[in-house]
Amino acid sequence: MPTNKPQNLRTSTRPPRNRAITLLAVGHACVDVYQGAVAALVPFFVAERAYTYAAASGIVLAASLLSSVAQPLFGALTDRKPLPWLLPVSTLVGGLGIALSGLGDSYALTLFFVAVSGLGVAAYHPESARIARTASRGGHTAMSWFSLGGNLGFAFSPALVALVVGLGGLTMSPLLLLPALAGSVLCLPALRIVQHGQGTPSGTAHRTPALTPATEDRRSFLRLTLGVICRSVVFIGLSTFISLHMAQSTGWGPTAGTAALVVLYFGGAIGTVLGGRLAERWDRVTIIRRSYLLTVLAVAGVALTPGPLGYLFVALASAGLYVPFSLQVTLAQDYLPNHVGTAGGITLGLTVSVGGIVAPAIGLLADATNLRTALIPLVAMPALSWLAFRGLPEPAATIGPACPTTPVEPPSEKAESP
Repeated sequence: MPTNKPQNLRTSTRPPRNRAITLLAVGHACVDVYQGAVAALVPFFVAERAYTYAAASGIVLAASLLSSVAQPLFGALTDRKPLPWLLPVSTLVGGLGIALSGLGDSYALTLFFVAVSGLGVAAYHPESARIARTASRGGHTAMSWFSLGGNLGFAFSPALVALVVGLGGLTMSPLLLLPALAGSVLCLPALRIVQHGQGTPSGTAHRTPALTPATEDRRSFLRLTLGVICRSVVFIGLSTFISLHMAQSTGWGPTAGTAALVVLYFGGAIGTVLGGRLAERWDRVTIIRRSYLLTVLAVAGVALTPGPLGYLFVALASAGLYVPFSLQVTLAQDYLPNHVGTAGGITLGLTVSVGGIVAPAIGLLADATNLRTALIPLVAMPALSWLAFRGLPEPAATIGPACPTTPVEPPSEKAESP
């Protein structure tokens, strides 16, 4: 009997752990629908309200600016004290802002509601990254699945917006609240699994013993953050204007633009999974650097290649930008093992928000010249990311000192992969 007990323990704990990651990934998708929805709404704002490129990119800025500032603050808060209730609440706030953004004709109110959505997204990512780190035991593959959820949310957002707003106009935007309602409900069982020790026999969480603070590499984290910012600029620039660019380049109208966004976001989903798989064989820094180097050529192809062939370069650029996505999160958490909330908030959230600050400049250049000319400067961004990651050390993967309520596996399970 004693020899069978560890086996029963392992088989009983694996399904709850897998369910936690799955539910967190689905919840992540329901939140990141609203980050993708901002770019997907831009063509409808231009068509129905006759916004200029600069005015349309200002909407992206409204969602990004507040989110970029608030995200590290929420990360610092979650490092001091776990705030699991932020997941359902922030999901609802993120959805509510987008749902109300299509009502009325006031540009100021549109900016306000989009900014509220950005605040909800900012509150979600640091705490969700901390909880996912706990549930995944720091595994690259499990974290890539969690990140994949967000990518799929991005990928489905153009289709969702096209279905709701494309058929009924901007006044139908309140229906976009539905994913937030679903996501806020689905994250609750995931939180229960994580907080109750992921199915340990006693039904109670194992508490983390007092640990000596681990050594942090803040210089490497700063360089990583600079690379993440450059990646964000090119990704937000593409997601904001790729639909308009491809509609003009192919001459196929709004349908071509929606298809370009779908390719951009689904390419990111593939890249995220690929990144997690590659990290099981090679070190993360090398994978990230090579991905950014290849992305330079892909972004140049997006800007300079006319017609349908542009879709191929959109897919390659997306995959190249997203192979590093989950790897940057775990790498940052390993650089700052005592501040995993801050590290996760900056790398997981800042990657898809801070680039919006530059979007109005791209819009102004497009108004003064044309979209193709405005997209050309984006070619330099992945090159700068490559430089930022050049020479960065590969730290030993560690979960580090966890928050007081973080569950820890019994010793017999620690060697298992998620």
